[in-house]
Amino acid sequence: MAMPVVVPRYTLRDLESFPDDGFRYELLDGVLLVTPAPAPLHELVVERIGRALNRYLFPEVARVSFRASVEVEPNLHLEPDVLVTPAGEPATGIRADTRWTAIRRWWLAVEVSGKGSTPYDRDYKRPAYLALGVREVWRVDLSEHCVFVSRPGTPELRQAERVTWQPPELSAPLIISVPELFLP
Repeated sequence: MAMPVVVPRYTLRDLESFPDDGFRYELLDGVLLVTPAPAPLHELVVERIGRALNRYLFPEVARVSFRASVEVEPNLHLEPDVLVTPAGEPATGIRADTRWTAIRRWWLAVEVSGKGSTPYDRDYKRPAYLALGVREVWRVDLSEHCVFVSRPGTPELRQAERVTWQPPELSAPLIISVPELFLP
């Protein structure tokens, strides 16, 4: 006789007691997603994307955050590698008591996907971000050296040469050379 598998469910409060051991612990509808610590190439690509976004955006327009969270009580906690929120959100006011659960508008979530995180980023996190209302999601694939761009209601697009992003609030687009993201 087969026994059903019971998958434990967690909340944001439970997540606070998890160890700080280099792994990334995230929750999607209470289900725990665990990915390994990022490799050096991952961090290099995150840094390059962050620099391009910071040069493009002004602090009074939007904020670029690293190690940020998209959190919704009681059981959703996702950590994109880069998160862009509009200036009107609470995170732009540097306050010690601001919680990620206070943020409700997200312009861009970027996931840099390596061998250990690709299934989570592609199959679980991308659709979750879009369902929450994130305007655009980039999945930067370290194996394929490309960027997959997703917007609500459209199929994921593979970009191998350049990725273009333009929030409606800005008059000119940001254009990033995809091959340059992966230079040694």
